[in-house]
Amino acid sequence: MDNDGKIVLTFLNNNLEVRGDFYPAKEGGSPINAEYIRSILDQNRIVFGINKTEIEYAFKKCIKDNAIVSDVLVASGEPPVSGVTEYMQLNPFLGQKNEKEAEGGAVDHRSRSPYIIVKKDQALAKQKRPKPGKDGMNVLGEVLGHDIKRPDGVSGGANTRMEGRLLLATINGQLIQTKGVLSVNDSLVIKGAVGYGTGNIVFPGDVEIEGPVSDGFKIYSGGSITIKQTFDVTDAITKNDLNVFGGIIGRGRAMVKVGGVLKTKFIGNCRVVCRKTISVEKEVINSHVFTLDFLEVSEKGSIIGGEVYAVKGVKTGSIGKKTGKAARIHCGVDFTLEQEREKTNNYLKTLTIKGDRVKDLIIDPDTKAERKAKLEEFLQKLEEEKAKAQAKITDLLGKVISYEDAVVEVKGQIVPGTLIEICQAALFVTEPLKKVRIRFNRDSNRLITETL
Repeated sequence: MDNDGKIVLTFLNNNLEVRGDFYPAKEGGSPINAEYIRSILDQNRIVFGINKTEIEYAFKKCIKDNAIVSDVLVASGEPPVSGVTEYMQLNPFLGQKNEKEAEGGAVDHRSRSPYIIVKKDQALAKQKRPKPGKDGMNVLGEVLGHDIKRPDGVSGGANTRMEGRLLLATINGQLIQTKGVLSVNDSLVIKGAVGYGTGNIVFPGDVEIEGPVSDGFKIYSGGSITIKQTFDVTDAITKNDLNVFGGIIGRGRAMVKVGGVLKTKFIGNCRVVCRKTISVEKEVINSHVFTLDFLEVSEKGSIIGGEVYAVKGVKTGSIGKKTGKAARIHCGVDFTLEQEREKTNNYLKTLTIKGDRVKDLIIDPDTKAERKAKLEEFLQKLEEEKAKAQAKITDLLGKVISYEDAVVEVKGQIVPGTLIEICQAALFVTEPLKKVRIRFNRDSNRLITETL
C-alpha cells in the first residue's frame, strides 16, 4: 500500500478551500482511481464545492506523466458576504482639479490648495442604500454566518440640504468636515501666511488672511478681502472691499482690482483699480492708482511719484518729494472711458496698417485676379471695422468729462514738477503750493487754487 498512488489534502482559510497534491504510484503500487478519490473526499467530509474538472485532470495527468501534480484546487466554499447599513458617503471627487503647468511644462505648485471650495447645488455626499448580507458555506457543508458593516458616514450641517438621496451645498463656499458633519462656510479664514502651503486663493466669498501674503501668489475673492499684515501682491481681485492692515507692496508688476472700498497703510509700486474710495494712512509711492471715487491720504501722508486717476478728486497731506519723481494727478475724468478710447485708438491704428498693406497687394501687378478679388473683399471689411471704431471714439469723446466738481485738497505742500489735471484743464506746479484746494472753474474753463 505504501507504493500506491495517493492524494495529500491541505485545508485553508477556515475550510473554505482544499488543495491537494497528487502522487503517482510507485513500482508495484495501484494508481489513483475514481473510487479512491470518492473515498478520500468522504473520509475528510468534503461535500460542498467539489471541483470535479480539476480533480479529473490532475489524477489523469499524474498517471500519464507518472509525476507529482501539486496545488490542485480540490474544493472551494463560498465565503459570507457582509451586509452594509445605510450611510451617507462623501463625494470622492470633491476638491479634485487639474493642476496648472508653469512655464517650461512643470507643475505650478501655487495652483495647489488644501481648501475644498464648492459651488451652490454641488453634491457633497450621497445616501447609500443598505446592502443585505449573505451567509457562506465551507467545503464541509457548514454554514458561515455573515456580519453587518456600519461605515463611518457623514451628515449635513450648516448651508447644506437634502434633495432625494443627495446632500447639496446651498451656497458657494468652503467645505468643512467636523466629526463627520459637513458644512459650507461663506468665508475663508487663513490663520497663517499665504504661500506654498495654501497655494493661490480663489474663493467665492469673503477671505480673511491673518498672516502675510508672499510674492507670487494670487488672491481672487467673490466677496471682500481682509489682510492683517503686509500684502506682497502679485495679482488680487475682489468683488467687494479690500482692507489691508499693513501696506500693499507691488514690486512694479502687481495688479489690484477692487469692486468696493480699499483701505490700507500704504501703496508701493503697483497698479490699483478701485470702484469706490481708496483710503491710505501713509503714502502712495510710484504707483498707478485708479478710482471712480476719491483717493484719500491722511494729513501726514503723501503721494510720491506715479500717476493717480480719481474721478471725484484727491485729498492728501502732500504731493511729491523734492528728491523723488514727480506725481501726475488726473481728476474729473472717467478713466474707464479714457482706457476704452485708448484701446479703440490702438485698434484703429492696427486696422489702418492692415488696410495699407492690403492696398499695396491689390495694386501689385503680380497679384492674380482671383486673389485680388478676395483682397478687395477683405479691404471692404477692414473699412467697415474702421468706421465702427471711429464712431466709437467720437462717442467716447463726448463722455470724457464726467465730474466737474472734482477737487484736489492738500493740507501740506505740493512740490514743483507736479501735474494736476481736472476735467482736462491742467496746472503744472512750478512753485511750492501749501494748504490749497484746486478745482475746475466752469466759467473760465481753467483750474483755480484756493487757500484751505
